[in-house]
Amino acid sequence: MSDDDRRLDPSQRRAWLAYMRVYHRLEYEMNRQLQSDSGLSLADYTVLNALTNAPRDRAQVNVLATTIGWERSRLSHHLQRMSRRGLVERLESDGDRRATDVVLTDHGRREFEAAAPGHAARVKALFFADLTPAQDHALADILEAAYESILRNGTLPRPDIDEDRPRRRS
Repeated sequence: MSDDDRRLDPSQRRAWLAYMRVYHRLEYEMNRQLQSDSGLSLADYTVLNALTNAPRDRAQVNVLATTIGWERSRLSHHLQRMSRRGLVERLESDGDRRATDVVLTDHGRREFEAAAPGHAARVKALFFADLTPAQDHALADILEAAYESILRNGTLPRPDIDEDRPRRRS
């Protein structure tokens, strides 16, 4: 592999740096908004969102970690804090007695549902306000293609919980 194959070309560099600026600034703003409006962190919201899309609002810790792209140890520590606040419960897995399931509590669902409208409004104001509908569609297509490339070439398996296609509750 030559040096040119390892470097970003000017267009790729511009796109990557723009993405990184958006990613870091948006993460800060979303965390600030959620904490201010609901007392949830962005990390809390990420976990709760994934669980609302899981069958019966329940997932094994390793499945949840893969879904949100976190190291299992980071998730375990965060789940301890969320459990103390009554947002989730950690139970013996239904399917594998060696594993632990995370279950969204009624309190966690209420907190998530109360936070979601303000979160969506802030996303619209910060991220989508200056985009046209055509740009929204193009951006979604681009990000979906990039995500598929990450799934194909990355180290984590494809997540079992698909946030775009919530599973039916059993």
